[in-house]
Amino acid sequence: MKMTSKMLKSKRFKCQVIRAMLPIIRRIPLETTFVTVYEWGTPDSERPSVICFHATSFHGRCWDQTIKALNAHVYAVDAVGHGTSGKPTPPRSWQQYGADVVQIAQALELRDAVGVGHSMGGNMLTRAAAAQPDAFSALILVDPVILPETQYVDTDYAIADHPILKRRTLWDSPDAMFERFKDREPFARWQRDVLRDYCAYGLVREGDQYRLACDPAVEAHIYASTRLAINRDIYRAVEGVRVPVRVLRSAVGVATSTDNLSLSPTAPDLAARFADGRDVPFPQYTHFLAMEAPDVVAGHIRDMMGV
Repeated sequence: MKMTSKMLKSKRFKCQVIRAMLPIIRRIPLETTFVTVYEWGTPDSERPSVICFHATSFHGRCWDQTIKALNAHVYAVDAVGHGTSGKPTPPRSWQQYGADVVQIAQALELRDAVGVGHSMGGNMLTRAAAAQPDAFSALILVDPVILPETQYVDTDYAIADHPILKRRTLWDSPDAMFERFKDREPFARWQRDVLRDYCAYGLVREGDQYRLACDPAVEAHIYASTRLAINRDIYRAVEGVRVPVRVLRSAVGVATSTDNLSLSPTAPDLAARFADGRDVPFPQYTHFLAMEAPDVVAGHIRDMMGV
């Protein structure tokens, strides 16, 4: 049977959908550990590649629904201590997480990519874009953990009594985790497929049970160290970024602690601190806007890609 143009177009579309669901999985060595990188599609000389970095305790596959809306060459990364990446003993500093992104960009030979970072991922990405400017042509920071400068203070921190350590770590299945979370805040606001991805890829099989891929101690150390004065150096990175930056910012308050993770950790004037920054507030979404509206985030990515 001769294939018509309509049939060929339909076949190509189906292949693109299948490819979007089944990424190539890479393991990239770092100085003392490794990261897992997921790759969808193939490089295109006419369009920039995209690379995505997730929030604290999340993983690279939280971007699946955004990526499905792009039809582009995309990487998504499991940060160290998260997903299926290496699990060195915490703590790991914010500076180290930024340095990880530099090594990832070098290993992937990124040039003029659109970088996308949610929450902690936005902080990591900003540090890397200042240190490795040729790797990125534009940044999209989705409610990044870049606090008002006055909130970085001289203090010690300990995690012995951190509430995150009480997080449930063992589950019977990803479905059980989904059913437990789907009607609870903040997860009830998330797009259902995003929540399913969060559960499916956020657990690792351990005998007859499933364990959180991100140990609560890793998460607690990150949260507890967020406001250390040393992390004010993120503003040196902000000053060093010369590519266009779009800050997609939740307008639901400004967090002054990690007690309410739905509040925005982003400095209200952050976009203005970049050489070429644009502020895009979303009063209808929380800090988890990437989970609540992946299509909206994908639209901004396409715009920054020029497609």
